[in-house]
Amino acid sequence: MEENKPASERQVFCLSGPSHLTAVDWNNFNHRRSIAASLVQGVYILERDRQQNRRDDRAHAPPWWDSFGFRLIGPLVDDVDSSIFGAIYEFKSFTSEFNRSAQNAPDYVIAFRGTINKSDTMSRDLKLDIRCVRNRLHESSRFQLAMQAVRSIIDVAGTKSIWLAGHSLGSAISLLVGKNVTKMGYSVEAYLFNPPFSASIEIIKDGKLKDGVRITTSIVKAGLAAAKGRHWSPQPGDTFMSLSKWVPYLFVNPADPICSGYIGYFEHRKKMEELRAGKIERIATLNSLLKSNSEPLHLLLSANLTINLSKSPDFKRAHGIHQWWDPNFDGQSELHEYM
Repeated sequence: MEENKPASERQVFCLSGPSHLTAVDWNNFNHRRSIAASLVQGVYILERDRQQNRRDDRAHAPPWWDSFGFRLIGPLVDDVDSSIFGAIYEFKSFTSEFNRSAQNAPDYVIAFRGTINKSDTMSRDLKLDIRCVRNRLHESSRFQLAMQAVRSIIDVAGTKSIWLAGHSLGSAISLLVGKNVTKMGYSVEAYLFNPPFSASIEIIKDGKLKDGVRITTSIVKAGLAAAKGRHWSPQPGDTFMSLSKWVPYLFVNPADPICSGYIGYFEHRKKMEELRAGKIERIATLNSLLKSNSEPLHLLLSANLTINLSKSPDFKRAHGIHQWWDPNFDGQSELHEYM
């Protein structure tokens, strides 16, 4: 474990955090995005504090949640490598000039970090990254611990406002938890930063060829569903119905190959509607969802997709968490609903 090593500037809130938020308006989507990303960063710094043995006054993590009126209920610790992979935050019940419209703040936020390329965590994190690609993340103990944490908050808070937030690998955990909780009949708000999109089609560079493959795949899936006599539309009581109403917030960067596949995924759905083939696409999506043993982790029915339009000089910036609270953020948001 590293000790007595100075923190990098990017770990220190007053140097790299959203210090421009001198007053929080919880009705402002940009403020909500920035704070959700900061709470995820708080998990990263919690683990870095642990690795570098920074405690009490030397710890750098607290400002990442204290600054927005949250307190840390507790970290989530991986049972394999003892690393901190998540955190449960509770919003303090107070109003001030800083926290305007505080009644619209979440009561609880459960946040999850992504991969940390340090010896203490890299082996475990990379193994979980591979599980994401293989659609086996649900078999990991880290996911099970995340589900237990969310269920414990639901048991205590009931129908109060609960947010899930995550970045990269943590975003995949948040997405999987959110889908499972939604199927159970609970409502959670999710902020997913750079969520991994695991689909082999994304390796195709030619745009027209990629579109052709997508259309062909949709037609084949719809045909298979018809041949097997599956429902042509969702039936009352199906988990499909609840998932179609869940609208997580997705934040992607087109220069990040890990998450950029979501852009083409939702563009394809729009294109199928424009080609008057929307019914085929909906049946294809339903067919994928019903195959529960191989349901792609990235499969979403509805989402509010935000694309970062700012140029990223390298992969590290395109995939990083810091871009999502940049005061000069230039983004485009679009709601995609499964009708």
